[in-house]
Amino acid sequence: MTPLVLTGAGVSIEDVAAVARDAGKIEVTPTVIEKLGKARKALDDAAAGGQHIYGLNTGLGANLGTAVEGDAGAFQRQLLDGRGAAVGETLPIQIVRAAMFARIAMLAAGGSGLSPHVFTALVDALNAGVHPAMPSLGSIGAGDLVLMTAIAHTLIGEGDADYQGRRMPSAKALMMARLAPVSLAPKDGLSLINASAVSTGAAALALVDALSALEQQQQAAALTMEALGANRTILDPRLHAARPAACQQAAAKALRDLLARDDAPAPTTIQDPLSIRCMPSIHGALIQAIDHARLAVEIELNAAADNPLVLADDALVLSTGNFHTASLALAFETLGLAIAQCAAATAARFVQLTGSGRNGLPKYLSPVGGASAGFVPLQKTVTAILAAIRHKANPVMLDFLPVSEGVEDHATQTPLAVAKCAEMTVLWRRLIAFELMAAAQAIDLREGLTLGSATEAIHAAVRAHVPTLKQDRPLGPNADALHSVLADGYWHPAVHQTLRV
Repeated sequence: MTPLVLTGAGVSIEDVAAVARDAGKIEVTPTVIEKLGKARKALDDAAAGGQHIYGLNTGLGANLGTAVEGDAGAFQRQLLDGRGAAVGETLPIQIVRAAMFARIAMLAAGGSGLSPHVFTALVDALNAGVHPAMPSLGSIGAGDLVLMTAIAHTLIGEGDADYQGRRMPSAKALMMARLAPVSLAPKDGLSLINASAVSTGAAALALVDALSALEQQQQAAALTMEALGANRTILDPRLHAARPAACQQAAAKALRDLLARDDAPAPTTIQDPLSIRCMPSIHGALIQAIDHARLAVEIELNAAADNPLVLADDALVLSTGNFHTASLALAFETLGLAIAQCAAATAARFVQLTGSGRNGLPKYLSPVGGASAGFVPLQKTVTAILAAIRHKANPVMLDFLPVSEGVEDHATQTPLAVAKCAEMTVLWRRLIAFELMAAAQAIDLREGLTLGSATEAIHAAVRAHVPTLKQDRPLGPNADALHSVLADGYWHPAVHQTLRV
């Protein structure tokens, strides 16, 4: 894989996924190093001139008014040790890599004053696969500094790290990777940790997954329309031009493309249930929420979000609130609600497909009838999954307490908002697997039904992993298998290329 070249701008969520999940490596342009050196000089000059600089010659939080006595570099070690308060299970390596890369991208903007050699050490650790063991609990979204201390500790050879599939002391991991621990100059420790890089990195991965699930949702919805003989006039572009709300034109076009053929069948109904008839509106709102969340994440990835911030061109060091991520948290709360709406419609379509018999389909999609359970027991599983999604859709960004003697009296809970959104996507993708299974079964039960090229490919992809139901069998393992294919990226390539929204 060609290394990703960092210039200090233009980093995308796809870049994060490539580095975090595909072990992509990064290179840094000389311009970035020059920018870091210039900011470092401005910081040192301000400190030498007697300016009180937060986290360099002052304490943090409630200790803001306390001057740092003695060696300001040694204080950076104390600062890291004092904030190593994270607990819980360690984050998956892909999240840790995403956080490391996100912090590198932010630092490349040049506002931290971080020593260039420390920045280079962070890049080298990521490229070498030295991954700090980062506990998952401790950030309230007012910066992720309690979590980020794991990264800083690894760079100085303390704490634990994962390297080549093994957990070991960070000093050993660095040695095995032929890297050396770094020494910290004044403010270097704070520059490494005082950022929302865990939230931002995890958010980028969550968005990549949401985009993938949206493609699969559109495919499942198109297959359902074929299976039920749904009225396709709901996709007429003139209807959506009349009320061009929230990307519904893009959603309708994607469905039209998936259903396109010269001999479209006549609809079996005048109007279908809302979970079918309103799909462009439902999916369009989700597309808009994803777009908004992407904007929020990519602003963070390419921003100088440090406190204090070094404005090298003006030779200034100023305190900020740029680490605070209210807009990111709100974007993911909104995205979670949009996913929940889409998932609820998916569940409703599954019930329509598997109920007492609709549009000529046999009861429960059972080909044998009688006392056969068919697909109907899965309605309970679908309901349980939807309840879990709805629970996670409840907002969390207002759940905080004033801490640090009231100095930190506001928070965003961004890591929690992002994490629950990512968990919702996993559950939603399970519902998509159920819909694909039911729609494929319904198509198999419709004698003489022909499909368009795209929906034929979708149907074939389902059948490559789940056989037609001919008599009652456990369908849960089939649903698990199809979900794994959807989640792991092994979905049929021809189908994957069918849709881009």
